[in-house]
Amino acid sequence: MKATITLVKEFTNGKVDDNLFSSFIEHLGRAVYTGIYEPGHPQADGQGFRQDVIDMVKDLKVGLVRYPGGNFLSGYNWKDGIGPRDKRPVRLDRAWHTIETNQIGIDEFVDWAAKAGTNIMGAVNMGTGTPQDAADIVEYCNYPEGTAWSDLRIKNGHKKPHDIMYWCVGNEMDGPWQICHLDAVDYGKKAREAIKLMKWTDERIKTVVCGSASSSMPTYPEWDRIVLEHTYDVADYLSIHRYFENRGNDDDFLASFYDMDQFIKTSIATCDYVKALTRSKKTMYLSFDEWNVWYQSKMQALPWQNAPRILEDHYSLLDALAFGGMAIALLNHADRVRIACLAQLVNVIAPIFTEPGKGAYQQAIYFPFRDISLYGRGTVLTPVINSPVKITAAYGEVPAVVFAAVHNEEAGEISIFALNTNKEESAETEISLFSFKETKMIYRTVLTGKDLSVKNSLETPHAVCPVEVPLSNGDKNSYTLTLQPASWNVIRFKVC
Repeated sequence: MKATITLVKEFTNGKVDDNLFSSFIEHLGRAVYTGIYEPGHPQADGQGFRQDVIDMVKDLKVGLVRYPGGNFLSGYNWKDGIGPRDKRPVRLDRAWHTIETNQIGIDEFVDWAAKAGTNIMGAVNMGTGTPQDAADIVEYCNYPEGTAWSDLRIKNGHKKPHDIMYWCVGNEMDGPWQICHLDAVDYGKKAREAIKLMKWTDERIKTVVCGSASSSMPTYPEWDRIVLEHTYDVADYLSIHRYFENRGNDDDFLASFYDMDQFIKTSIATCDYVKALTRSKKTMYLSFDEWNVWYQSKMQALPWQNAPRILEDHYSLLDALAFGGMAIALLNHADRVRIACLAQLVNVIAPIFTEPGKGAYQQAIYFPFRDISLYGRGTVLTPVINSPVKITAAYGEVPAVVFAAVHNEEAGEISIFALNTNKEESAETEISLFSFKETKMIYRTVLTGKDLSVKNSLETPHAVCPVEVPLSNGDKNSYTLTLQPASWNVIRFKVC
């Protein structure tokens, strides 16, 4: 099996936004409690935040963390999470059938984000919440001082404004599972009024309106069109969500990137249709603020509990490979996908996993996310690719080998990410870099293995991890290398 990729410096797709490498923490399961926050843990700091988790989040260089939801958002009153902790109410979270103690709220999360070296994408409740509630939290977080809400923030220990610049206006409001689900017209009207009040409170902020929760929704993409027709002139991003799981066919699962790519293209087309319809000069960008491998078929209802073990998927090497294909799809649409949030960050369908009172480890999906976050910054190139095809039951013909390439001109580096989805055959791959004068391969890793079901754990934290591969000298412009079967590959070059 042979593949070729030719890169031309002038053939560009778009500059990568740092927010493409973002994530998500919801008040769900053990994401917050015994995830990022565990007072009394041996590695807890003075505020109860786990330092081992903070270190891993820093290692991932996460741009934004979307907070506090998620389905949780649509029944959440943000005022329950501020002020003295001993006076905060304990509530039933009806979205996930759990008990919420409200020991962590927006003020504490701002402190955690600063320690983790990330920023926050806030979210306002469009279920039980009102446009006034949305404006109030923006005022609480961002207004300097001298008003009731800003002075309350100061009283609660934060003199400096939080300055949260990105806000999701609701979550998955197209979904019947959502608390106070709305149809597209009613949500579009409500979101428009909420955004008006939010931006009249702080004109600097950027807002994200709810698009489709999945490409499988019966209302997709009509929902997106209707919502945008109501909000196009006031919103800045359209949110889209997509999860994948292995339903028994490895080839289909490894080709998840194809479905994700088509989803993005359709969402872009919908945005551009509304742009033309409204005669707007503004381009609407996408916030792919939930994406991951998620085994939803394994979800189970539990009795009312505080921080139960739910949605704790343990990821295999095969999951990591499929995940890498999704990451490539995101990079290849960097011109329009400006925000992307890996859902989620800790314990709940997450790259980081903790045990209460014990250690933390990196799940298999941690590594391809870290690869694109560390080396996927710069300008995405549009390569000329010749890839063999394979036949899948779900998608028909798809490329067997997929690529994304990023040129970081400031650093003088090119990074290529490649996924060989063929489980039996290697891919002899030719890389041509003739438009870059002289180059030198400086780094190459591969994530692969004979057993695609292997997983990391506290006892075996390095069962799945990338390994370095010998470099190819090439002839300064052309390189030939072998991509192993079922492998995620990172190949980096220095432009001399």
